Amino acid sequence: MRNAVSFAKPFHRNYRPAKPGPQFGYGSRAYIIDREYANNAAHYVRAYILIQNDLQSIFEYLEPSDECRTAYSYKIHALLMRTCIEIEANFRAILIENSFTMPKKRSLNMSDYRKVDVTHHLSSYEVMLPIWNGDPPILKPFEAWKSVRGMPNPNGFSLTWYQAYNASKHNRNDEFKKANFENLVLAVAGLLVLISSQFRDEDFTAGMDHLTIGNDFQPMEAATGSLFRIKYPDDWAESEYYNFDWTTLKDEEERFGRINFDAIPS
Repeated sequence: MRNAVSFAKPFHRNYRPAKPGPQFGYGSRAYIIDREYANNAAHYVRAYILIQNDLQSIFEYLEPSDECRTAYSYKIHALLMRTCIEIEANFRAILIENSFTMPKKRSLNMSDYRKVDVTHHLSSYEVMLPIWNGDPPILKPFEAWKSVRGMPNPNGFSLTWYQAYNASKHNRNDEFKKANFENLVLAVAGLLVLISSQFRDEDFTAGMDHLTIGNDFQPMEAATGSLFRIKYPDDWAESEYYNFDWTTLKDEEERFGRINFDAIPS
């Protein structure tokens, strides 16, 4: 993973900073819209936008606030299920579009998905919901993984919102209340982090290319879908940066490298 030659090309479905050079600025992420970068990228971003829109519909009768954190309903449960299924779909796409040996006798699980934190720094992302009534909490959906990034077989570092999804999916009768408003908001924030770690704020719409303009009124940057704000990781080592000139690389037949996820401990 730290072979300098590998970083002379972007990896599939892996947005990360680029070293200053001819490609710096928007050119440092122009690879994101290349059709070879991700299989059906717009499909995944659109799925997130639809989930975000359904979350906003819940806000019509449930105020995003501390008082509503433990609220639960069938609609919240259903959206939590859909959001976590979409999270699993994104993890799976990242693994299989790079280099990863699929397990033969079991399904993919969070031990497999946690490998992606090493390459995408998911646990370093921060998300905020500005319309929160009161002081908006800083959401860090994958923070539990940060202290054990790249370490094998950690115990006790599960994601609480994902545990709530699993519990309420397999035993709704007894665990229904775990599919609550707080865990839903964390799950949607987690999906946003996954989308942003692949595509930054590219939404693949047919409109004009957008230019991000600073907003002094709100902290962090505008995120895909414009509901949340996001802070991108700032803990990349120099050896983890991309270092290529896309204006030259974009004309090559093999424009992308592949992350060897088999080499990352689970």
